Amino acid sequence: MINTVGGSEHGSTGHRTEGDKSVKALRLLTLNTLFTGDVPARLRALGTVLNRSDYDIVCLQEVMFRRNARLIRRAAPAYRYGAYSGTVLLKGGLVLLSRRPISRWRFVPYPMMGPVRGELLMRKGAQLASVATPAGELVVVNTHLSANRDDDWSPTNRYTRIAAAELARITGLVAAIDPSLPVAVVGDLNVPRDSTALANFVAGAGLRDILADDTRPTYRPTPRWPSPPALDHVLVRAAAGETLTGSADLVFQDKVTLGDGRQAYLSDHYGVQAQLIRSK
Repeated sequence: MINTVGGSEHGSTGHRTEGDKSVKALRLLTLNTLFTGDVPARLRALGTVLNRSDYDIVCLQEVMFRRNARLIRRAAPAYRYGAYSGTVLLKGGLVLLSRRPISRWRFVPYPMMGPVRGELLMRKGAQLASVATPAGELVVVNTHLSANRDDDWSPTNRYTRIAAAELARITGLVAAIDPSLPVAVVGDLNVPRDSTALANFVAGAGLRDILADDTRPTYRPTPRWPSPPALDHVLVRAAAGETLTGSADLVFQDKVTLGDGRQAYLSDHYGVQAQLIRSK
């Protein structure tokens, strides 16, 4: 089903590169927001940060409940457009916020595969949204793949097989998108940036990794997991006859001040911000 979300236009997206009117830049953020702990306080703080930011499109994972999506939107009124589905539980836990109109969007679930685990209740999948930017339409695929409970991304691992099936679903979705449209696949893919699974997916879907060769962890290190991998990604495909380049970096690595004055991290993940440059 295609969903349309309305609202009044607010904010700006593209930034003209000096001397070249055919070049447009767009700022994008992806963040796994963490569904446990003091969720309302952290989401309010996140919304406040987003409202002061200049991100054009924000892709969030693990928002989980519709009330949480409403909470973020109240705290970030600059983002007049939003995409998410579900009456109580959000499908896939996914939310996309935009300063520019979202013309249509839909959620596509991933195949249900064992082993049996609580994560299946999230009904993970991919959220596809068409966003009107100054340079034209951009298709954003916001997603959160199944976690690898073994921390083993070898091809024969049981969770790697699940990830491969989910990535194959995204490959098919990307292939079905009109080649005249640029595509950005973003989110917590739960596969390391240097893994064979990700490399095969990027090649098979015709994507490019904006953070290629950057293996800094995007999950916050802990005593139990002191050296986590890079699990959050920004992958792009240019429109036919165009180029889509850019740069990316990690954000939200430090604590922020919550509404009651406490200091806390926004999530157990870092955010990944990217500036995408579209040119003809």
